[in-house]
Amino acid sequence: MIFSRSWIKMAANKAILNRLEQKGAEADQVIEYLKQQVALLKEKAILQATLREEKKLRVENAKLKQEIEGLKQELIQAEIRNGVKQIPIPSAPSVQANSTSTLSENIIQSISTPVLPSGTKGEEEEKKKKENVEKKGEKKEKKQKQSAAAASDSKPVDVSLLDLRIGCIISAKKHPDADSLYVEEVDVGEKAPRTVVSGLVKYVPLDQMQNRMVILLCNLKPAKMRGVVSQAMLMCASSPEKVEILDPPSGSVPGDRITFEGFPGEPEKELNPKKKIWEQIQPDLLTNNQCVATYKGVPFEVKGKGVCRAQTMSNSGIK
Repeated sequence: MIFSRSWIKMAANKAILNRLEQKGAEADQVIEYLKQQVALLKEKAILQATLREEKKLRVENAKLKQEIEGLKQELIQAEIRNGVKQIPIPSAPSVQANSTSTLSENIIQSISTPVLPSGTKGEEEEKKKKENVEKKGEKKEKKQKQSAAAASDSKPVDVSLLDLRIGCIISAKKHPDADSLYVEEVDVGEKAPRTVVSGLVKYVPLDQMQNRMVILLCNLKPAKMRGVVSQAMLMCASSPEKVEILDPPSGSVPGDRITFEGFPGEPEKELNPKKKIWEQIQPDLLTNNQCVATYKGVPFEVKGKGVCRAQTMSNSGIK
C-alpha cells in the first residue's frame, strides 16, 4: 500500500515536470516570435524613414530644376541683349569635351548638379569650395593687417615719437617698500595727476622734489615698481656719479609739449616695448656744453618759451 502511494506521487510529479517543460518551450517560441516581430518593425521603420527622405529629396530636386530652368532662361535673354551668340547645348558627353561652350552653358552646367544626400562627394566638394573662399578672405585680411603694420613700421624712429610734456610735482614721498625710490603725484595738464616712481633718493633731497616743474616722458607703457604703477618717467641728466632733474624754461605750464625743430612727427599713443623705440632714441639724448638738453644736437624746446636744460651737467646722457 505504501509502495503504491509513492508510485502515484512520483507519477504526478513527473506529469507536472512535463507540463512545465512544455510551457517553457512554448514561452521560448513566443519570445522568438516577438523578437522577429520587433526586428521586422525596426526594418519597416527604417524603410519608411528612407522613403520619406528620398521623397523629400525628390521634391527639393524638382524645385531646384525649376529654379535652374528659370535662371537659364534669364541668362540666355541677358546674353542675347548683350550680343552673345547662342549655341545649342550638346549632349552631356560632348559638353565636357567642347571648349567653345558659352558662358551661360558653363554656368548652367555648374548649377545643374543635383542635390545629394549628406556625406556624398558633391557635399564634400561644396564644403571645400566654401573653405577655400574663407581662407582667401582670411589671407586678404591678414595681408591688409601686414600692410598697415608695415606702414607703421616705415615711420622713422626719431624723437618725435616721444610724448614729452611739462609737469609739476604736486607731492613726493618715499616709496613704502623701496628705500631708493620716490613716489610722486605729477600734474601734466590732464584731468587727474599721474603717479610717477623715480629712483632719485640718493641724488635729490625730498624737499627739492616738492612743487617742482619737471619734464616727463608720458607714453611709455605703465610699469609696476615694487607694487606701485608708474605712469611716466622723469627726465634727468645722468652719469654714474650724478643725476640732475631737467628744468623747463621759465613760463612753462603743465601740459606744454616739448618739440624739436626738424622733427615734426606726432608722438605714438603708447610706445611698443617690443619695437624698442625708447632704447633706439635714448643714446642720442644728451646735454650739450651749455647744459641744454638736446636730441642729435637739436634742443628740447617749448615753443615761444625757451629750451630745457640741466643745472650743471654738460655733455651728459639723458634718461
